[in-house]
Amino acid sequence: MADNDNGAGVGAVLLSFLAGAAVGAGAALLIAPKTGEELRGKIKNLAEDAVDKIKEYTSEAQEKIKSTIEEGKGVLSEKKSILNSAIEAGKEAMEREKERLKGA
Repeated sequence: MADNDNGAGVGAVLLSFLAGAAVGAGAALLIAPKTGEELRGKIKNLAEDAVDKIKEYTSEAQEKIKSTIEEGKGVLSEKKSILNSAIEAGKEAMEREKERLKGA
């Protein structure tokens, strides 16, 4: 689970990279000598590609988040069980000590 501590940072870097790439590509298209129709077509294709990639990355991120949540639930359940066992053992030890002190 410690491997996922940088998940938000990686996502921000990835999103920044994609945004920078989109801005750079848009600027390159605007500077390049093309007709208006060609330029609009290229911008449309770039926008569609960017949307597809963002959807893909979002889906991957959602899957990673779901698996991390499931792992967390498993760890929480395990720790809860250990804690409950320790509490029960403590209660039993306390009762035994009470009985021992009553008999003394």
